[in-house]
Amino acid sequence: MDRSSAKYICSCAIGLYLLITVSVAGQQAIDIPEVPSQFKLDMESAARLRPQLMAQSVAASGRYATGSLVFDRLVEQVLAEFRTKFAWQLRIVDDDQLNAYSSPDGTVYVESGLARLAGPSAGLWAAILSHEIAHVVRRDWARRYLYQKYLENAGGVGIVLGDPRQPSASWQDSEKASADMGRFGRQMELEADREGLMMMAHAGYHPDFVPALHHLLHARGLGTNTRSIYAMHPCWEERDHDLSRAYVAASIEFARRWPEWYDSPGGNPPVVVFAEGPTVRKTGQKEWQIRVPMRCQNLAGAVEVVLSASQRGTARKRLPDQPGSDTDARQLTGCTSPRTTVTFTLGDTSVRPKPAQWTDVYVLDAWGSVLARAELPKLPH
Repeated sequence: MDRSSAKYICSCAIGLYLLITVSVAGQQAIDIPEVPSQFKLDMESAARLRPQLMAQSVAASGRYATGSLVFDRLVEQVLAEFRTKFAWQLRIVDDDQLNAYSSPDGTVYVESGLARLAGPSAGLWAAILSHEIAHVVRRDWARRYLYQKYLENAGGVGIVLGDPRQPSASWQDSEKASADMGRFGRQMELEADREGLMMMAHAGYHPDFVPALHHLLHARGLGTNTRSIYAMHPCWEERDHDLSRAYVAASIEFARRWPEWYDSPGGNPPVVVFAEGPTVRKTGQKEWQIRVPMRCQNLAGAVEVVLSASQRGTARKRLPDQPGSDTDARQLTGCTSPRTTVTFTLGDTSVRPKPAQWTDVYVLDAWGSVLARAELPKLPH
């Protein structure tokens, strides 16, 4: 959830690299730059931009006091050598956007839309802030800068700012460089997630707040389930898959440190629903079957699965949080098995609107809050 590092790191050339190779499951090995001790460019850029960023933000107090308390507790988990190295501070940017980012100097900025979404939930605040704190401690902006320079110089290929899929004289090289940079960016995000999960567990915030936050943002149309080799952030499906072991490891550590979950700083873990991609099959001349596989954690009671309609390719104006809509099909499920499948059978006479307009599946809790969203493939003719 961080903004482009170009905002913080200038484009001066530097010829100092120490590369370590990291093997990513199912992917080609990535050369990750280790930041040399004498590298200061990221901190110098942060100092130069700090007055502007501070002027555009306010201290996290008042309605955002929960975020400030969580931030201080998470920073306490950082090793002392890093805790004293950075000027840790939480700031709120009043722009109604759903984003968070951080400066290499240790200042974390949360945009007001995301801050209001977290509200009084210490667990959601921890999911937001632990990721950004991990970026700072890892010095990921410097790593990204050094990796880009490696690609430009030692890598022997050029980086282009335009669409790498557009024809050009150096189309092959630019495409490879853009794909390498995308893979590097996604790996950095996942590593920050993993470190943030363990930081949360140590501080007393259940790791399940991380997928809960991811699914909440995805339900509001942020990000996509579509994988791309050029994307700098992993898609939601990729994030759930690649972090599955990290969720388990951090949950075990949380339970070891906080045997009475309700008494932890973050309280009991949230309900989390992992909704896999729905499948669509035509079962008759005018009948379709939609199957929604899903898995629930920490659920007591039932969830409602909503098959929703909107014009494909356009954003839905509101989430399906109100029952009784004529344009939604709904089912309740206890979601008690390790893999629960909800099946909708759609017939031409019982479905409104037309079948081609069904586009999304939402999962709601007992209070109508969205727990997960999955995108529906086009119904076959």
